[in-house]
Amino acid sequence: MSLLNIDNLSKTFKTAKDPVHAVRNVSFAVDRGECLAVVGESGSGKTTLANMILGILSASEGSIRFNGDILPARREKAHRRAIQLVQQNPLSALNPKRSIGASVRLGLDTYGIGERTSRWTRVEAALEEVGLPGEMRRRAPSGLSGGQRQRIGIARALACDPELLVLDEPTSALDVLVQARVLRLLNDLRSQKQLTYIFITHDLAVVRNVADRVAVFKSGQLVELGETSQIFTAPAHPYTRSLIGAVPVVDQTELDLRNTLAGEN
Repeated sequence: MSLLNIDNLSKTFKTAKDPVHAVRNVSFAVDRGECLAVVGESGSGKTTLANMILGILSASEGSIRFNGDILPARREKAHRRAIQLVQQNPLSALNPKRSIGASVRLGLDTYGIGERTSRWTRVEAALEEVGLPGEMRRRAPSGLSGGQRQRIGIARALACDPELLVLDEPTSALDVLVQARVLRLLNDLRSQKQLTYIFITHDLAVVRNVADRVAVFKSGQLVELGETSQIFTAPAHPYTRSLIGAVPVVDQTELDLRNTLAGEN
């Protein structure tokens, strides 16, 4: 059984003029342990889809099943805990008035995870899982690098022991080398914890490093879905071919250098 099933999902926004069909009759499934990349240009429906999966937006039509059960429009705590978000901007995602530890602990307190006396230990363990020292929990997010803040966002989601992570452009605010480290971390965590990812991005160069399959969106519609290797070597839809054609190509020397530098950190 798939972990997530999207069935004929649509979202229409009413406006003063004509209705906006942000997502139209989309259906696909995501297997447990899989990373599905959802790609497309701005306005293609990626973020609207993610918000419906998270329960931030309700669907106009269709259904979302999680572990075989239809998700209600108003999500229960168990659903919100099981489906966690890693946001795009690692700075705005963290409350500057809270310590790092307080931000990570918030989910534990909200969902009643573990004994209250053991939650700081769990916070430190979550930070260490993403390669940060546990004692960093006492620091403020403003003094950290973008890569460190994004790791904290991942740690905050992991602390809730989720089954599915929705990653909304999680590396777009980072430079290339920091991107590589965060992507490697996400790959390692998925393998270690049997996590399932929906990876929202416009950057197909990133997709090649993380995704098992790719879903291509255009104007709210799913125009192509396939294995990552197939999408990159034999895309079927003209829009997919145009996206692939826009991916920057680097020479082998630069690629080797990037890989060497990423391995040193």
